[in-house]
Amino acid sequence: MRLRSTPKLHPARWFAAVVLVTLAACSTAPPRHGGPIVREQSHWVPVSWDELPGWQGDAVRAAWPALVSSCGRPAPDWVKLCTSVQRDPPRNDAHARDWLMQHLQPYRVESPDGKASGLITGYYEPMIEAQRKPGGNFRVALYSPPADLATRRPYWTRQQLETLPAAQASLRGREIAYVADPLDALVLQIQGSGRLRVTEPDGSVRTVRLAYAGHNDQPYKSVGRWLIDGGELQAGQASWPAIKDWTRRNPSRVKELLWANPRYVFFREEPLPNPGLGPRGAMGVPLTPERSIAVDPRSIPYGSPVWIDTTEPLSSTPLRRLVLAQDTGSAIVGAVRADYFWGWGADAAEQAGRMKQPLRMWVLWPRP
Repeated sequence: MRLRSTPKLHPARWFAAVVLVTLAACSTAPPRHGGPIVREQSHWVPVSWDELPGWQGDAVRAAWPALVSSCGRPAPDWVKLCTSVQRDPPRNDAHARDWLMQHLQPYRVESPDGKASGLITGYYEPMIEAQRKPGGNFRVALYSPPADLATRRPYWTRQQLETLPAAQASLRGREIAYVADPLDALVLQIQGSGRLRVTEPDGSVRTVRLAYAGHNDQPYKSVGRWLIDGGELQAGQASWPAIKDWTRRNPSRVKELLWANPRYVFFREEPLPNPGLGPRGAMGVPLTPERSIAVDPRSIPYGSPVWIDTTEPLSSTPLRRLVLAQDTGSAIVGAVRADYFWGWGADAAEQAGRMKQPLRMWVLWPRP
């Protein structure tokens, strides 16, 4: 798995997300014309529908719920079309495909220097066992933001938060729940949100969501890169399963591994009334498994339908489908760059953990 340099911006994840959404909607919407479109980090080249590989083979109606969600916060060019999207859901895939082809123009996404290929990685929402109170193996706390987080920039590092009395005092009383494995806590921080199956003090069990609520303003350092640079893993082997295997073989060095990444992420607890909905992305709408992606909003505006051409991470089977740009992250930078949301559960974790494939992308934008 590609270890994120920052968490995804779920449910109001970052204040910066609000700024990005505002800028995307107000000042960076593409001009309405039939020629190429130049954006801050990309060029869009108009093409025919025949250029989209596998266009006729995708069950495009499966992307309609994600499109409806995007239409809850439409960009100016989408306001009129979104009325139709929300009012008249397609009867079948053919109907959905016809609607898209009638109303939208495909544009090949290229870098400013003309490169049309890039990289896609994957992410997911972890599900972790937890306890409300510490006990037994459940000793690793997950915290809400300290009261003085905004007054100290940067805040204490990960190592300082775990070792210095003054830093530890800032976390006292901020415990949300406890997990058994410090690597599970790190995964949750890297992914930016997750689900906890929490055992309460009375023995009852419920599932809640932890959403991103801030970080310590320290730089992110990849633990995978730390292992590679230290000669512990070969380049290309730093998947999450390989990292976990290394910790099992080197239990005395786990803290050293964790402290190599000074960034520390804080959470807030949210109810999970509908387990079928994903966390909110930077756009502010719930993510849809296998139909939502994270992008660089300077290249592709939030809410844009995007056609991707890549492969499945475990089988190299072509993965060509309609997705919606609904999230971002600071590691997702450049024109042809995406992070694919796999959902939650063991299969999503496995797919996301191994996804690092070549990518081509086409934005589908309202016709002039």
